[in-house]
Amino acid sequence: MTQTKGTLLVVEDDPGLQKQMRWSFDGYEVIVAGDREAALSQLRRFEPPVVTLDLGLPPDADGATEGHATLEQILALAPDTKVIVVTGNQDRENAVRAIANGAYDFYLKPFDPDTLQLVVDRAFRLHELQQENLRLQMKTSEQPAMGIITRDAGMQKLCRNVEKIAPSSATVMLLGESGTGKELFARGLHQFSQRADKKFVAINCAAIPENLLESELFGYEKGAFTGAAKQTKGKIEYADGGTLFLDEIGDLPLPLQAKLLRFLQERVVERLGGREEIPVDVRIVCATHQNLRNLITEGKFREDLFYRLSEIVLNIPPLRARDGDALLLANALINRFRQQEGRGALSFAPDAIAAIERHSWPGNVREMEDCMKRAVVLAEGGQITLDDLGLPGAESEPEPLNLRQVREEAERKAIVKALSRCDNNVAKAADALGVSRPTLYDLLNRYGLK
Repeated sequence: MTQTKGTLLVVEDDPGLQKQMRWSFDGYEVIVAGDREAALSQLRRFEPPVVTLDLGLPPDADGATEGHATLEQILALAPDTKVIVVTGNQDRENAVRAIANGAYDFYLKPFDPDTLQLVVDRAFRLHELQQENLRLQMKTSEQPAMGIITRDAGMQKLCRNVEKIAPSSATVMLLGESGTGKELFARGLHQFSQRADKKFVAINCAAIPENLLESELFGYEKGAFTGAAKQTKGKIEYADGGTLFLDEIGDLPLPLQAKLLRFLQERVVERLGGREEIPVDVRIVCATHQNLRNLITEGKFREDLFYRLSEIVLNIPPLRARDGDALLLANALINRFRQQEGRGALSFAPDAIAAIERHSWPGNVREMEDCMKRAVVLAEGGQITLDDLGLPGAESEPEPLNLRQVREEAERKAIVKALSRCDNNVAKAADALGVSRPTLYDLLNRYGLK
């Protein structure tokens, strides 16, 4: 029992039982209601965490129709409320039906204060824990680590690894398809390091012509070449004390690979046209979508440089491999872009949801950003349709034949999708899946999704 009195709503049409239950639950702030209308009124006014509900309410005091209707409306108004249904000893069937429709637990008459007390206390504790968990989720979702929005276990583990690696001095290589967010992870390595108050400098090795890349990286002295009107620091020197992110390192020309290798070994740079060795303290993080081992075999990438750059390698999964993340990310992007465009609330039509979950997203998060921005611009009214998304149809892939494997995988994916669609609201997800909340909690534990 909690020190601060929680509010308990007792829905019971028998005045004698009302008094008895009010007396039995003196540790709670007990409010009573004798019918559906009064129950819903009290629910709106007091927002009780726990409700005891007699299924035999007027005008169907001898049946359970009114009780089930009341249960449905209570959960529609307050899905997180724990409803304990109370019914006759010979009416177990209706109790089970109530659980299937979202009730937390049931209690069979005759009334035993001690037993019901235990059930009520447990319901209050569970509600408190879930609300605290929700508060923590909301807090973290406001500022997701490194800007990564994910429910995928592998992606979450990768984020935790970044936090562990960041304080070290190790050179990190990020591998992943284009658009997977490699720069976000690079910035995360900087953000969680002791260099966070220093510069984060990024350079795309594929975007700068070869004849300019050397001066961009290493700088130059005045008069080093035509147009060199003044001494200029390179990106490496400019990032001194901080982090240098070399994106698309696989496109670095071989001559510059040799010069970069010398810097990694000696930690000094020489500007073009200069002879002075300038010491630089910088953390190197690099990234590529290419297979560097294949480039080594082809003679396009130095093996010794590869080993210098890959002290720690992090593989970033593509969006299609992140269970439940496509729709989760789509919703987040829609909210971001609609605010930028001054649009009101937007939601996805069922065909749009199906397309987002079906699409393979070969361009990963970058492709999705473009897709969602287009949808926000084109959407009419408050709903985004399949036409607004402009996604192509997806080809089906062969499914495994093992029945148990198919069943478990389908069950796990359905749960992840339901939670994504219901914004992690377990009650709503359970309703969408057609199971009770206790059953869904069991499944969440079984598949390690909590």
